[in-house]
Amino acid sequence: MSLESVRAWLAANAPDLRLIEVEETTATVDTAAKALGVLPGMIAKTLAVRAGDHLFLLVARGDARLDNRKCKEEFKARPRMLGADETLELTGHRVGGVCPFGLKNPINVYVDVSLKAFDTVYPAGGSLNTSVEIPLTLLFELVGDRWVDLCVLREEPSGS
Repeated sequence: MSLESVRAWLAANAPDLRLIEVEETTATVDTAAKALGVLPGMIAKTLAVRAGDHLFLLVARGDARLDNRKCKEEFKARPRMLGADETLELTGHRVGGVCPFGLKNPINVYVDVSLKAFDTVYPAGGSLNTSVEIPLTLLFELVGDRWVDLCVLREEPSGS
């Protein structure tokens, strides 16, 4: 159902966007980058996060990670990634295909400033072998509730 919900959402909201289906898996940042022939940072990973009572999706650059300190400053609570079952129940997407399109339930979608390094990004497309090529500005326009600064690049020190 997840891939179908993304197809339907794209048809209704952004019919010009192309859903990319590949033979290889795109379930991780590294496999998606390899399958699509792009830099890992261009993969727009979507994380389901709870910080205290605040539940949200965070779309971040693939080679960045959620920083505990930044999240605690923003939401006054330590972040916790949702488990696979909770993520599926909330979004309708299985881990590895989670994206901000075609969601089962309404939820805030925050876009991390780490993605601003790229004009075009590649979030998952609702399955383990699909992605969507989308200009970052359009991604934010279509699904973003607000820009946040919650991540650090892998080589940067973190406050975790």
